[in-house]
Amino acid sequence: MQGSLRNYQHSLIRQLADCVEEAWRQHLDLSPYPMPNDLGYIEGSLEGERLTIENRCYQTPQFRKLHLELAQMGNGLDILHCVMFPNPEYALPIFGADLVGGRSGISAAIADLSPVNADRSLPAHYHQVLSALPELQFSQPRVLPEWADIFSEFCLFVRPVGAAEEAAFLQRVREFLMLHCQIASTEVPLASELEVASTIAGQQYYCTKQQQNDKTRRVLEKSFGAEWTDRYMTTMLFDYVT
Repeated sequence: MQGSLRNYQHSLIRQLADCVEEAWRQHLDLSPYPMPNDLGYIEGSLEGERLTIENRCYQTPQFRKLHLELAQMGNGLDILHCVMFPNPEYALPIFGADLVGGRSGISAAIADLSPVNADRSLPAHYHQVLSALPELQFSQPRVLPEWADIFSEFCLFVRPVGAAEEAAFLQRVREFLMLHCQIASTEVPLASELEVASTIAGQQYYCTKQQQNDKTRRVLEKSFGAEWTDRYMTTMLFDYVT
């Protein structure tokens, strides 16, 4: 599963990409996810800088789509984006993580297990474990955007400063991943069509909110145009079952 782009990115992005794939391999039964042929590896340009995007996608019985995206613009911008979309038959939250930064450091780091049920709360077994984790202190916490009501109370959104804070963020994401993969591997599918429909609605809401991220859309539109960007955001980044 080793990719080439991460070798040229910020060390925290490289470490987190490796951490994600290690958790997937260790706990889940992976098989390839059918991506559009033209969206696995993408090259473009933005303001004279080369923009490169690598996508890796897998599926498992519990997860409809496991998506890891790495992107780099010139020598100044590195991005990691990861989302684990559960199959609607499983009452699981959505794991998501994003890193944005460059040679000078990571400017934004976010990770969460986002609830998709009607009352926007995590399942009890998740809440119990996450509540017991030690509280982390970061010198530069960040404020979520207005559209971000999809995230849980345990969402971590910071600008990690220095090696110690980067390590603390990485460890917390590793804890999120291990908990999520372990629970998913023993989860029983939903038997009720009503419960499945509720899960589908929750995932649609999550994706619709994420598609409102204007920063992502603006960068992609400048490089690839509005039509391509809309397709990419709705079929690769935040697609959902209807």
